[in-house]
Amino acid sequence: MSAPYPERVSTLQRPAPTAPLRLVLAEDSVLLREGLVRLFAEAGFDTVAAYADADALLAEVEALRPDLAVLDVRMPPTFRDEGVRAAIELRRRLPGIGILLLSQYVEGTYVQELLASGEGGLGYLLKDRVASLDELQDAVARVSAGGTVLDPQVVRELLARRTSPLAALTPRERDVLGLMAEGRTNVGIAERLVIGVGAVEKNVTAIFVKLGLDDTGSDHRRVLAVLAFLQG
Repeated sequence: MSAPYPERVSTLQRPAPTAPLRLVLAEDSVLLREGLVRLFAEAGFDTVAAYADADALLAEVEALRPDLAVLDVRMPPTFRDEGVRAAIELRRRLPGIGILLLSQYVEGTYVQELLASGEGGLGYLLKDRVASLDELQDAVARVSAGGTVLDPQVVRELLARRTSPLAALTPRERDVLGLMAEGRTNVGIAERLVIGVGAVEKNVTAIFVKLGLDDTGSDHRRVLAVLAFLQG
């Protein structure tokens, strides 16, 4: 039922409109680039500029001051690592910017380099596995808020390659850490593993202890735990 006398509501009581998230995009495929721009617009994000290569983005990004950059990993001219090198340079120039990498390949070394500072605000999604607009919108929102979002396939491949420093973790703790690497909260981990939030919290605490991460009173340890997972 609507509130009575809506015309009497003072404009001072209305919340100020929230500015849309500003992002820049670098993707060499014209069709994918234009498609992403439309998807981001539909999700309520403002793509302030879209580029076919990383160099063009870097030339203008400081004037644009975006909240987040979405980059393909492999772009012209060599189609090897232009996107991730641009991401590292963006972090140097604009330390607070979020980075979302989109790729068809798992490039574990690149993720480790971006996470080496212990900062969040990083996502790595595989193009073929982004199943819905909601999934992409959620990833952009979490990365822009300082979270870490990794595609489950990226997590699995990194886990298969690098396991030795994590040998002290139990299978359940490894599952929890893998979901942490995907950017999930304790509640989200509990729902995924069908266990209580309290059980997740105990596993997270055990992970911190076994990885030697001291309690600093912040969520910084989650980022460091994910970094240890990637470097494992």
